Amino acid sequence: MTELLDARIGCAMTGSFCTFKAVFEAWRALRATGAALTPIMSFNAANTDTRFYPAVEARREFEVIAGKAPLTTLAQVEPIGPKKLLDVLAIAPCTGNTLAKLANGVADTPVTLAAKSHLRNGRPLVLAVSSNDALAQNAKNIGMLLSMKHVYFVPFAQDDALGKPNSLVARFELLPETVTAALAGRQLQPLLR
Repeated sequence: MTELLDARIGCAMTGSFCTFKAVFEAWRALRATGAALTPIMSFNAANTDTRFYPAVEARREFEVIAGKAPLTTLAQVEPIGPKKLLDVLAIAPCTGNTLAKLANGVADTPVTLAAKSHLRNGRPLVLAVSSNDALAQNAKNIGMLLSMKHVYFVPFAQDDALGKPNSLVARFELLPETVTAALAGRQLQPLLR
C-alpha cells in the first residue's frame, strides 16, 4: 500500500455502532500505510452511548488511531472542500440514513457536510455500507450513489441473509485496498462478496 504513503485521508464514522470495532481495525490498517488521517464523526457517532461503546471511549479510540481529535461539528468540517484538505474521504460505517442524505444532497451532519464539501473538488468519496435496510428502502439510494462520479464503495455482502435479508455490511478489511483503487479512479471489484 505504498500508494497511500502520505495520502491525506478523511476517516468519517456514522452511527452503525455494532461495527465500530471492525471499523477501528480498518482505520488502524490505513494508518499503518503511512497515510495522514483526519477523523470525523457524525453527531450520533460522537455523542451516543451504546452497549457497544460509550461515546467518550469511541472518540478517544478514534483519536488514538488518527493522532488527533475527531472533527464533530459543522464548522470544523466546512473548510475541507474550500481548502482542499483531503485526497480522499472514506465513510465507514456508512449507515442507511447517511446513504439517503448523500443520495439526496442533504448535508446536515459533520459527515454529510464533509462529503459535500470534499466532492465539490471532484475527489474520491469511499462508502462502507452498514445498513439493515440496504436491500429495501435504501436500495434506491445505493443505486443513485453507484452512478455518481467520484463515489466508490467498499465491497459488501449480506451479513445474515436468513435473519436479516435486507441487511448489507461492507467488508471493512478491504477499506485500504478500496481507498487505493478510488485514488486511482476505479471501483474495487468484485463489489458483491
